[in-house]
Parts: sequence; structure tokens; C-alpha cells
Amino acid sequence: MMSSYHLLSSSDELPPPSPWNVQALWEVLRPNLPDLSIEVVDQVDSTNQTLVQRLHGAVRNAQGRDLRAQDLSPSLLVAQRQIAGRGRLGRNWMSRHGASLTFSLQLALERSDWSGLSLAVGLAVARAFDPTAQRLGLKWPNDLWIKDGPDGQGRKLGGILIEGLGVSGRRMAIIGVGLNILPLRMAEPVASLSELWPDLTAPQALHRVMPELVRTIHMFEAQGFAAMVDDFARYDLLRGHPVVTTDAQCPQGIAEGVAADGALCVRQGDQHMRIVSGEVSVRPAAAVAGSTSFHAD
Repeated sequence: MMSSYHLLSSSDELPPPSPWNVQALWEVLRPNLPDLSIEVVDQVDSTNQTLVQRLHGAVRNAQGRDLRAQDLSPSLLVAQRQIAGRGRLGRNWMSRHGASLTFSLQLALERSDWSGLSLAVGLAVARAFDPTAQRLGLKWPNDLWIKDGPDGQGRKLGGILIEGLGVSGRRMAIIGVGLNILPLRMAEPVASLSELWPDLTAPQALHRVMPELVRTIHMFEAQGFAAMVDDFARYDLLRGHPVVTTDAQCPQGIAEGVAADGALCVRQGDQHMRIVSGEVSVRPAAAVAGSTSFHAD
């Protein structure tokens, strides 16, 4: 299904009224992203994959010519239902109408070093909902959790997936975010934003997240993740706790926070190790020992 609420620019006709209030969101974001387009679709396989395919299609259609400016302009794609979403390590991220918020933001990033970008995005989402870091936490490298257990434990609330694509000499970032709005039935317990804000809807969550996300991305492009390390530490679920990892060089240790480049720092005996690959799974050791409140990556 591709029926949608679609806002391209100030020169287009206004879209029909919708519960997503796309026009109001665009007005808020326009000062920082003046060429932004916003589209809300009923259903899509994956918002990330859809934007990647559109970029590939624009390249093919250009046939050696320069792409049109609008092909590389910032684009926000929101799916009311996602049936083949992709998470980290190839995992599926499913969503259903009204119970989840799934969206992807496409934009060009001029910064050459993207180290820590997924952490910056997670930080933006956490700050948007919980600026005091009382109830929400971040688990390296890209998970948002509700904090409801000791020793870095909790339940997963959402995740981040970032993909990069080189197009016409520019580096395009596809930033995907998935959040549980209402409780979902899954094999392992997961969290939902409704536990903290019972009346929150997916459109309201989007309006809450996007201004902070755009602000954080601009800050990242100007200063990198190094400018956010201290703030990230306030939400860091693993910091100071025993962890186990799938990194053969560092199977377990004590998490010591994240470095300026986004690497996870782990102390193993008298050695200080760095884990930099997003393909490594890291879990609180207490959760692996048998806690029922833990949800895997």
C-alpha cells in the first residue's frame, strides 16, 4: 500500500489533514532542514530499504548526468506498518499499525568520520522522551531500553539502524528508528512507551523525537560524537557493570563507558579493551545468568 500524506516543499499544495499533522512537523523542522520532504505511508517492507532503493533508482534514472537536487534532499519516511523491517545483525523488526513508530531519515552528511553516529541518534531519542535520564537508558551500540532492573538490566524499547550510501560524490545517511508505542507479544519481554506515557500515540512520538534528532545530527556533523560523550554517560546502561560479549578478544569484563569515537571500553583484569564493531553483541552479565527481564540485542 502506498497511500500517504506527503509534503514536498512550501511551493506544493498543502496535504490533506491527517493524525500525523505533517504540515506542523515540517514547519518545526524547516529552519534546520529547509528542503525536507515528509511522507507517511500505510505500509512498507522497510523504511530504510525503501529510501535506499529510491536513491539507487535516482542514480539509474540520471544515466550519467548529475542527479536532481531533490533526489539528494533530506527525506523523512514514516510507515504506519512495517512488515520486513531490518534490525542489527540481520534481525527482523516488525511493527503493526498504531503499536509502533518506524521511520527513516535520509540526508547527506558532509562529516567524513561517522564514528558514534548510532550512539548520537540513540541519545537524541532518549533525550526527547526522558531528558533527565531517569527511566530510559541506552545499551551500546544502538538499543533504547526502559530501566527496570539492577546491574544494567532492562527491557528493549527500540533500536537504531544506520546505513550509508555514496551517491554522486556525497555520503548519504539512512537513519532508521523503531520504537514500541504499545505492548507487543514477543518471545522475550519488551517494553513500550505506553508504560511511561499511557496516552502517547505514534504521531505524537514522532513530533517529540524529530526536533531533537535533527538538532543532534547537526551537532554531530559539526563536532562529532566527542561532544556528546558526557551526556551519553548519563544514559549508559552498561557503564560500571559486568558484561559478556561475542568478541573473541574480550569475552567478558567490566564496561567502562564509551570513548570519543563511540567505541565501548571494557576492563578485562588489568587490560583495557575497546570494542568498535557493531557486529559484536554485548549483554549485561547478570542478564545472561538468568534474568527474565533481559531482552536480546
